[in-house]
Amino acid sequence: MKRALVSVSDKSGLVEFVGGLQSLGWEIIATGGTQRLLEEKGIKTIGISDVTGFPEICDGRVKTLHPKVHGGLLARRDDESHLAALRENGISFIDMVCVNLYPFRETIAKEGVSMEDAIENIDIGGPSMLRSAAKNYRDVTVVCDPADYAKVLAEISEQGNTSLETRLSLSAKAYTHTAEYDACIATFMRDKAGLPEKLFLQFDVQQGLRYGENPHQSATFYRDNQTRAFSLAYAEQLGGKELSYNNIQDANAALNIVREFEEPFCVALKHMNPCGAAVGATIEEAWSAAYEADKVSIYGGIVAVNRELTAEVALGMKPIFLEIVMAPSFSAEALEILSTKKNLRLLKVDMTRSGEKINQYISVNGGLLVQQLDTETKQVVEDMCVTEVRPTAEQMVDLNFGWRVVKHVKSNAIAVVKDGHTVGVGAGQMNRVGSAEIALKQAHAAGFTEGLVLASDGFLPFDDTVALAAANGVVAIVQPGGSIRDEDAIKKANELGVTMLFTGMRHFKH
Repeated sequence: MKRALVSVSDKSGLVEFVGGLQSLGWEIIATGGTQRLLEEKGIKTIGISDVTGFPEICDGRVKTLHPKVHGGLLARRDDESHLAALRENGISFIDMVCVNLYPFRETIAKEGVSMEDAIENIDIGGPSMLRSAAKNYRDVTVVCDPADYAKVLAEISEQGNTSLETRLSLSAKAYTHTAEYDACIATFMRDKAGLPEKLFLQFDVQQGLRYGENPHQSATFYRDNQTRAFSLAYAEQLGGKELSYNNIQDANAALNIVREFEEPFCVALKHMNPCGAAVGATIEEAWSAAYEADKVSIYGGIVAVNRELTAEVALGMKPIFLEIVMAPSFSAEALEILSTKKNLRLLKVDMTRSGEKINQYISVNGGLLVQQLDTETKQVVEDMCVTEVRPTAEQMVDLNFGWRVVKHVKSNAIAVVKDGHTVGVGAGQMNRVGSAEIALKQAHAAGFTEGLVLASDGFLPFDDTVALAAANGVVAIVQPGGSIRDEDAIKKANELGVTMLFTGMRHFKH
């Protein structure tokens, strides 16, 4: 008679699975709460202490760490010396282990969890049994995921046992399960001990991608195991084609901009840079202003809003070729309108705001850079003014808007703003004057030549950007300051009657 050892925390589907094994002639060994549940359901079991001849001790911390368990799992059926050792010591084979582990990750995710609670949810016997069974997969079936119960039962019912191929696959799955579990514990304990020299990352495949940035590059999209707001990995796709690598990059950049704004806001984005962004009294106003900011660059771009997307906005979007539209929700009418564009990807994204610190991971050849995501943005206030001319109340609104947008433009970055929306964006140039020239040229081409506000992600190293800005209708500038030539920039601003504010915080984006 074959024997299965069952000891699980996640008891979903367990009764049906074990009942199925028993009906196929298997003997069931069980521990603690697992045994109690099975007995309550009328499934006869053998207690682990009856197998080991030793009681469970230390509040159940020690129960399966015994030669009669691990000998029964690890002994090779084709090795006579192993078989002799089992006979001499009265050990019987264990042909299956069905184990999943104490809920450590779920425990430490609870707010205010104590160190004591965390420690008590570190499983010892479970990983040991999984590893023993997985090592001896040629003879032993190891099951750690309830999703595999049906397949295992079907194979045993049809073939008398699981196939070697299945046992190998389940072995790999068990080692993955214990590796993830140990990495989670190690990360938690290292954090408590203040040991930063190791980094353990765990990501699950979200989807395979047709290709990467270019068709000759392979790519896969992974997500971490913690649900997050403003995350494409946890968005709900309501329509359209499968996301591509570049879609995901661009959409992520758009969501990071949306995170900045609590008032109704819309951003149109292309190649990870905003081409139009605006706030408004309503989401309809924000969309209209963002679209008008750059009707050319929005073609083939991505749009994100931070309010429910309405039918009016959807009708405005419908004639435009867009790759993705993102919103916290869509009205039924908006969905009906946009769903007629069969390739347009519609994504419902959780935009719940929180103060959570999020790490950003950037791969480099042979290494990994880790930093906190740049979610902190200073409020621009009048006390930051460094010039003789003070900003007006209207200018302060645009200075704050421009400062929140420019941090999401590739450095060197310049955003030119008027009345709560961008009118020109200069991105990624090798010098700041070049970015300013691009942004100002866009503004003038759109008919905006006076009363402009300019925001710069980094300090202005010379007075040339100030002079260029003033000559092209800029009346107010916000920048971090911090250059050894700050006085030159301030002097030029005073000469030209431009107000300038220093925030003391830069926002490079490479």
